[in-house]
Amino acid sequence: MAYESGFGDSLKNYSGMQKILIAFLRVVIGWHFLYEGYVKLSSDAWSAAGYLRAAPGPFGPMFESLASSASMAGMVDVIMSWGLTIVGILLIVGLFTRSALLVAALFLLMFYISNPPWVGVQFMPGEGSYMIVNKNLVEMAAALVLLVLPSGAMFGLDSWFSRR
Repeated sequence: MAYESGFGDSLKNYSGMQKILIAFLRVVIGWHFLYEGYVKLSSDAWSAAGYLRAAPGPFGPMFESLASSASMAGMVDVIMSWGLTIVGILLIVGLFTRSALLVAALFLLMFYISNPPWVGVQFMPGEGSYMIVNKNLVEMAAALVLLVLPSGAMFGLDSWFSRR
């Protein structure tokens, strides 16, 4: 993406505290993704199939169809476990940050619509009743805010590579 090459004077518009907090938010989201991916990679018993089959709401049949075949469910497992892990690492180190944030936002959108906190939809256990806004939507909003900021240039490798 064009954003990731050359930050120019854009970083001069931010105070030191703004840079620290923007980088902190990027790293925290990255840590969440890395941890979720690591847990899935390190567990022989983990599979997304049960979650996909239980997905409520209007998109439930779409997610259930992903679990309908062993090969498709296996592909989802690989995408989930490795995708979360890689996005997490990239966000923590601030490398290819915009691309990683875009993928993170897409993951979070999928998590949101797979278990929507909407009135009339029976949500899965483990989630509270938030009525429209839940933690996935909040984290997706944060990722989208970071997407439009030069967050990878703030204490991240994007800044180092853009100078090369």
